[in-house]
Amino acid sequence: METRNRNDPNADTRRLRLAFSIAVSFTLFLWLVRLVEYFGGFDFALLGIYPRQASGLAGILFAPFIHGSFAHLFANTAPIVVIGTMLLYGYPRAARVLLPTIYLGGGILVWLFAREAFHIGASGIVFGMLFFILMIGILRWDRRAIALSMVLFLLYGGMIWGILPESREVSFESHLGGALVGLVSAFLLRHRDPEPRRKQYSWEREDTGDDDYDWPDGL
Repeated sequence: METRNRNDPNADTRRLRLAFSIAVSFTLFLWLVRLVEYFGGFDFALLGIYPRQASGLAGILFAPFIHGSFAHLFANTAPIVVIGTMLLYGYPRAARVLLPTIYLGGGILVWLFAREAFHIGASGIVFGMLFFILMIGILRWDRRAIALSMVLFLLYGGMIWGILPESREVSFESHLGGALVGLVSAFLLRHRDPEPRRKQYSWEREDTGDDDYDWPDGL
């Protein structure tokens, strides 16, 4: 059996490396799927979500892994790695619930309300993670949550407008569905991960020697 000290200074580094490796592994899998489709001469887009058609329900499971072009996948690669790492590092417990919720919930919203076309790509998951981190930074207001949300806003704040219609080729419905699931999940999961313990410096307290004195009962 292994035991670990809660004050282990290397714990944060290990958690960051694990979060990064998971995000990169998922991204590499997406590239593998795209390469198989391209070199195998397949058209996986037909496995995407087609709204309000029974045959399109399977797309809820498959659509996030399918991209229409290398440019489409390349546009999602950096956000998946960066935002995914931030999510898994900052909110590992919430991520276990959030990611499958975005994956399924966002897909269901697209199937129910989107335009009649094949909707593919992982951008719905990206938007779900983005809006979750931004919102939970406002709700929790601890130092880590604020820092993560501010850095994320500086890097990808412009993506927020992706929830609005901009092009017939872009599934803004996937973006919007993921964003809505991320926002709701932030309210529901905001306390799932404990707030980081605040480091107390020696100059913040006076050493009066009282800790060495055994006070009598009742005082």
